[in-house]
Amino acid sequence: MTAMNAFIGEFTGTLLLVLLGDGVVANVLLARSKGEGGGWIVITAGWGVAVAIAVYVAGWVSGAHINPAVTLSFALLGTVSPALVPAYLGGQFLGGFVGAVLVWLAYLPHWRETGDAEAKRAIFCTAPAIRSPGANLLVEIIGTAVLLVGVLGIFHANNGIGAGLGPYLVGLLVFGIGLSLGGPTGYAINPARDLAPRLAHALLPIAGKGHSDWGYAWVPVIGPLIGGAIGALFYDAVIAGL
Repeated sequence: MTAMNAFIGEFTGTLLLVLLGDGVVANVLLARSKGEGGGWIVITAGWGVAVAIAVYVAGWVSGAHINPAVTLSFALLGTVSPALVPAYLGGQFLGGFVGAVLVWLAYLPHWRETGDAEAKRAIFCTAPAIRSPGANLLVEIIGTAVLLVGVLGIFHANNGIGAGLGPYLVGLLVFGIGLSLGGPTGYAINPARDLAPRLAHALLPIAGKGHSDWGYAWVPVIGPLIGGAIGALFYDAVIAGL
């Protein structure tokens, strides 16, 4: 693995993740979109598909972490060289930003038609259903721990799952996390998926966009990093050695 492979794979994978993931939210929330009002099942299903496609595309290039919480957790386990971490993270955050910009362009006529500033922001980044920083942080920790335990379990050699099926199952895992644990915070479970599009929201000339809720932005960054580490260390210490 070279730093260039890591950067290109993560940039492409995270770009696709955010383009398809934020894109399905835009389809459901923006006025006069064909998918307007599609609801939570459509959003969670779309995010699951987004993850699966991103992993299929980038998996052979970089391993398709597409998530700083995954990269840093794998580095903690010793399966990723610390020297490659900056390339992984750089690709993820830049890919997330570009993916968000492409969503804005794809739905360009619809922003002005939509009056709800919170709905516009929700296309780019998460916000809690009930604002309670401690509880919000906890659910992001739990969700990301489940993500890491699930990913490590899916790809464990003893499961005998073929490489071609793995990305599909990771997408299904994210779909399940969204259905089960996504209600309180919108399940960021990925700092690059939230922070980079939030920055795009702040910078883009989106009609009537309102503020970018930077006071909450630390939760979907810190929570996934803690949860990813907990999930990875738990799986490695308790499950993998059985």
